[in-house]
Amino acid sequence: MSNPRTRNKSANPILITGGAGFIGTNLAHRLLAMGQPVLLFDNLSRPGVDANLRWLTEQHGERLQVEIADIRDADAVRWAAAQAGQVFHLAAQVAVTTSLIDPVGDFEVNAVGTLNLLEALRALKTPPPLVFTSTNKVYGSLDDLSIAPDTTRYEPDALSAYAQGVDETRPLDFHSPYGCSKGTADQYVRDYARTFGLKTVVFRMSCIYGPHQCGTEDQGWVAHFVKSALAGLPITLYGDGMQVRDVLFVDDLVDAFVLAQANMNRLSGQAFNIGGGAENTVSLLELITMIERVHDQKPIVHFDDWRVGDQRYYVSDTRKFRAATGWAPRVNPAAGVKRLYEWLIETQGVAAQERKP
Repeated sequence: MSNPRTRNKSANPILITGGAGFIGTNLAHRLLAMGQPVLLFDNLSRPGVDANLRWLTEQHGERLQVEIADIRDADAVRWAAAQAGQVFHLAAQVAVTTSLIDPVGDFEVNAVGTLNLLEALRALKTPPPLVFTSTNKVYGSLDDLSIAPDTTRYEPDALSAYAQGVDETRPLDFHSPYGCSKGTADQYVRDYARTFGLKTVVFRMSCIYGPHQCGTEDQGWVAHFVKSALAGLPITLYGDGMQVRDVLFVDDLVDAFVLAQANMNRLSGQAFNIGGGAENTVSLLELITMIERVHDQKPIVHFDDWRVGDQRYYVSDTRKFRAATGWAPRVNPAAGVKRLYEWLIETQGVAAQERKP
């Protein structure tokens, strides 16, 4: 792999921080396939991302530039920002559980790392536009939502203000160190548009899933459930399993990324809730059933206590971004889970005959 610092680039690449991660890999693949040069910035600390990087390199070769560096390294961030024509800032510490163990490290990556990037962009004569991936955790535990258990899920009251999901007018209420660090970054990104004139958009994202996801119990739960089922390992549901999320297939998220950059002049300074929306919701129990259908075998399920900051119901009201850009998800949860399942079998060597009868 050649060093991008020595390359003579004919066009400014699109910078993706955290670019070897699940979302970054899918975004980079789309952009590179469109003929766009990409500068991938990642410290490769997350297990499994080295495989993503190898795959991207095999697929795209010299069109992919790689800088192995940490978002906390301000000098490396300044260098990368100076190369960029656009920026997607995905680098993050991504798990609530990790933030509870190491709040300082969580803050340094998510808050300080984002500030490093914003300051690097502010120092440039013509700063490139930035899309930042925030989280629905900035809205807190949503304990005031009027919800009730149904057979397999929690549902809001039909007359509730949240029948279509949580919109961007919902007051911010950071819970957990992770919520605080991502919320801090979220607000800095918006304020640098207001105060310094940077072109920025914030995506407050719900649950994203799809190929190249190195899902774990702490983050990337859809892929974690599918991988566990394939391996015959037990899946732990914290709480009662009726928690509801809107899930978004990664291809649909990449569509939204591209639209955000294309419409940056109109959207700058705003935050948008991005997820599957009210049409693409699933409870944990319902996901188990979806996996059983594609796997022809019921996953092993255990239950444990509720975890700190776990929302019983979160669905993104995506109507603001839809109205602004015309975007809408195209992949429903059943189809998306099937595609993820087939990708895992194809790439991880899980043969059908290895499954239990």
